[in-house]
Amino acid sequence: MKIYKANKNGPMTYIIIAYLGLLAVLFVQDPEDFSNKTHWYIPAIFPMGLGLWALFHTYYQIKDDKLIYRSGFIHGEIDINNIKEIIKGKTMWVGLKPALATGGLIIKYNRFDDIYLAPKNNEELIEDLLKLNRDIVVSE
Repeated sequence: MKIYKANKNGPMTYIIIAYLGLLAVLFVQDPEDFSNKTHWYIPAIFPMGLGLWALFHTYYQIKDDKLIYRSGFIHGEIDINNIKEIIKGKTMWVGLKPALATGGLIIKYNRFDDIYLAPKNNEELIEDLLKLNRDIVVSE
């Protein structure tokens, strides 16, 4: 069982930092008014919490011939024997993306399914997947 950390050098990190900065500016401008208006900042904190959850809880794992992915509330597993192709260094903008950065891996599996993952080290994950399934086609 090996765990692959997620690459966190992407736009998601900057979005969370900007959001925290905005809340800090609003607090510094008028701390008394900020604490009195709980009706607006409690809903504002919820998306930040989801973003932080994804930031600190995104990883990939190979266990028992399964590729397991987890990013916040998005999680699942893929049978490694069903993986057909891995496209490395690309970014998928639409679809299932349990990832925080760009320039990761697009994994095509089953007949029409694909998923975007962004581990810290793309090559390491590809090598370990190829050890379990030699039929995977790797392209750039």
